[in-house]
Amino acid sequence: MGTYFYNLLKPKRLLDLALFLRRYTKIPLFILFFLGCFGGLYVVPSDYQQGDLARILYVHVPASWGALSLYSCIALFSAVGLITRMPQCFLIAKSIAPIGLVYCLISLITGSIWGKPTWGTFWVWDARLTSMFILLLLYLGYLHLSQTHVLKRLVPASFLAVIGFVNIPIIKGSVEWWYTLHQPATIRVFSQTSAIHSSMAWPLWVMTLAFALYAIYLGTYRFEQLMKESASL
Repeated sequence: MGTYFYNLLKPKRLLDLALFLRRYTKIPLFILFFLGCFGGLYVVPSDYQQGDLARILYVHVPASWGALSLYSCIALFSAVGLITRMPQCFLIAKSIAPIGLVYCLISLITGSIWGKPTWGTFWVWDARLTSMFILLLLYLGYLHLSQTHVLKRLVPASFLAVIGFVNIPIIKGSVEWWYTLHQPATIRVFSQTSAIHSSMAWPLWVMTLAFALYAIYLGTYRFEQLMKESASL
């Protein structure tokens, strides 16, 4: 098992996989973005309480899920890199980080736009928003510490990513564990109790897949560039 894992993470195999993924995600992600935006803006009905304002959630929710998922990937590859000392693991984590930062910013900005007419304010320091803001700081801290081409110097950034992972379940459970202005989870992937009707949910899943494919496309491109830079040192 260990030999298979090491072979899977060989630079040549990773670069071949990156090229394959980038080649076959470019067109689908544009199609999905178009379908998701068109469906969210023009096809699904307005929300019976929030009206057309709720349409911003077709960007806010996928960006939020993306920010959490990408940070989890950064923590995972950082942990594997710290254990195995395989430099390509550090480079994978480094290639993902800027995308996760942008997704986190999109989540916070769109959430504030949605919050002003809903709560009467752009920002409150409740559990969900505060923990998401901490995630933004973790992204910024990781990017600051990883501004180096010397792989050994990526170790502090990796430790920060692994330690910061504790914030991910806090974000997820914040609306359940504490009283917050943020509404409880509308979408429950592993439950039949989702609060959104299926006629309004499909653009959300399409946009989520589009965000995921965009992260794969851009992340693989960045990984290729980082591998070339590290090889030239």
